[in-house]
Amino acid sequence: MSYHERRLPHYYAPEAILFLTWRLFGSLPAFSSPSCTDPGKAFAQHDLLLDTATTGPRWLNDQRIAALVARALDQGENEYHLYERFAWVIMPNHIHVVMQPFQPLPLVMRWIKGSTARAANLVLERTGKPFWQYESYDHCVRSTDELNRVIRYVERNPVRSGLSRTIEDWPWSSASAGLRPTLQYKEA
Repeated sequence: MSYHERRLPHYYAPEAILFLTWRLFGSLPAFSSPSCTDPGKAFAQHDLLLDTATTGPRWLNDQRIAALVARALDQGENEYHLYERFAWVIMPNHIHVVMQPFQPLPLVMRWIKGSTARAANLVLERTGKPFWQYESYDHCVRSTDELNRVIRYVERNPVRSGLSRTIEDWPWSSASAGLRPTLQYKEA
């Protein structure tokens, strides 16, 4: 059982598949606390705010930055074997990834965020400034149906946001290389 703590404790089974979202530092105004207490609905409200934001940093819209983040996600999976990805998308101010971590989640996130923040800040000539928001959203996927719903949600995010006509048109997504087959969740 994996455990880590932020504002609340988080427990994951060793084989857990996680839906993760993290965003750029300052991408949501400080006053944008959700109007409900249900975590799922609060996430949906924040994600809608991120998708429709016209202010705040949008550094992931820069192809150089999106490419270095995409390369890091590939490297974490294929070279360092930190996780297996099922779906991912890089939006202008946030990222969604569905993955099964092979290392503790805090270590995985520290590697992804740390390596990409440093490289992106060098490209943007803003060394020493925060790039990613400290907190991230994580949700343990519990069934095959939920896994397929979450993958569709992630890959359709650019279409819902008006950034592309089809999921295949958005270059910074697992869908850009072709539609994924329906996955089966490995239940313990």
